Amino acid sequence: MSVLIVHLGALGAVVRSTSLLRAIKRKYPSSMITWVTDAPAHILLQNHPVIDRVLTTKEADLLQLQALSFEVALVIDKSLKAVGVLKHTQVDQVFGFTSNPINGAIVPATEAATELWELGLDNHKKFFVNKKPETQLMVEALELGPFKRDAYWLPLTEAEQKHVQHRRQEFLNEGKKWVLGFNTGCSPVIPYKKLSVNFHRLMITSLQSRYPEAQIVLLGGPEDTERNANISHGLNNVISTPTESGLRDGLISVAACDIVITGDSLGMHMAISQGKQVIAWFGPTCAHEIDLFDRGVAVITKSPCSPCWKRACEKSIMCYDQVSLQEIAHAVESCRTNSLSGGLALSNSTPKALPSDLA
Repeated sequence: MSVLIVHLGALGAVVRSTSLLRAIKRKYPSSMITWVTDAPAHILLQNHPVIDRVLTTKEADLLQLQALSFEVALVIDKSLKAVGVLKHTQVDQVFGFTSNPINGAIVPATEAATELWELGLDNHKKFFVNKKPETQLMVEALELGPFKRDAYWLPLTEAEQKHVQHRRQEFLNEGKKWVLGFNTGCSPVIPYKKLSVNFHRLMITSLQSRYPEAQIVLLGGPEDTERNANISHGLNNVISTPTESGLRDGLISVAACDIVITGDSLGMHMAISQGKQVIAWFGPTCAHEIDLFDRGVAVITKSPCSPCWKRACEKSIMCYDQVSLQEIAHAVESCRTNSLSGGLALSNSTPKALPSDLA
């Protein structure tokens, strides 16, 4: 059985879609899987134990696709570009999304994808009616059988696992006992999914006071280099992880943490994929679409207009200005307790009382 997955979308969404792989293998046990995505997402999918071939939308890779044929294609993106990938190969049956050949409108490939398709057209349904996580919606849309809440599947190589242990040892110096990561940025598509520099600095100083045994590390990509420098400027015992070393190295830094505080971004999906305790805050996007798999806390902005999915906003008080520092502090304690009960190497010391700015 030859299966083609077409998911070009945002990096974090591609990481989330690895949760489909176990369902695919249940339905098609002997399948050979080819995944087509946009660069640089292919880097995250390389060396995966059940993905036989990873291709991009570059011309050379699409030429390879022309030499192949597939019994099943799973088109996850609702885009003409994703549907257009199918024109470079032969497919017997398509699940997910396709297009109207006359007007180019994206439509469900089968009736099963109608619910997910409609959520992209109706904000009321998306924001207030739907209660399913995106992982469930995808399994149902692609007709992959009963939803079993499969976790993300983005394993590290043996060499990367050793690198995680080495990096964690580097983090845990000067008597530190556990690692609290701050994923500080997000993609430019919805720039309001990141907290302000000043809010990050306030969180860090508050949590350092409460948990002196925790090592604070800043996570992010190339676009966050300057931002992380501004966040850490003048703060003691804050480590900025490498931001220019690529996606796999960023995944290693995330995996070296115990708890990750993040917006709805690639860093959040990376943390979920590595089984971290995740504190995810939500402003413009929908918290109910994200499954933390009982390993974390969702903190939702107090902004009355959330969610909105807007790419631009002119409000004087933004949704990221209305996130509760107190809620985040309590979420850290909850995640710390869960980590301890799960056997992770966190300090057993009793936390101090809330500082005055969190009480």
